[in-house]
Amino acid sequence: MTTLKKRPVPVEEPLTIPEVIAELKVSRSTFYYWRQTGKAPRCIKLPNGEIRVRRTDLTIWLDGLEEAA
Repeated sequence: MTTLKKRPVPVEEPLTIPEVIAELKVSRSTFYYWRQTGKAPRCIKLPNGEIRVRRTDLTIWLDGLEEAA
């Protein structure tokens, strides 16, 4: 009997807050205001207190902000 090998799933490197705010071209205070008001993309809080954002979550969040033409 042969066993099928599973392909490794590529692990996505989460973005740091400086990377996210640089990409969005907003200030750190604006990003944290969005977090407080529930308007920011989904974030991951690490045990050391640092915040990360998955690239896919950022993309989904940005897609949700698009306005119909």
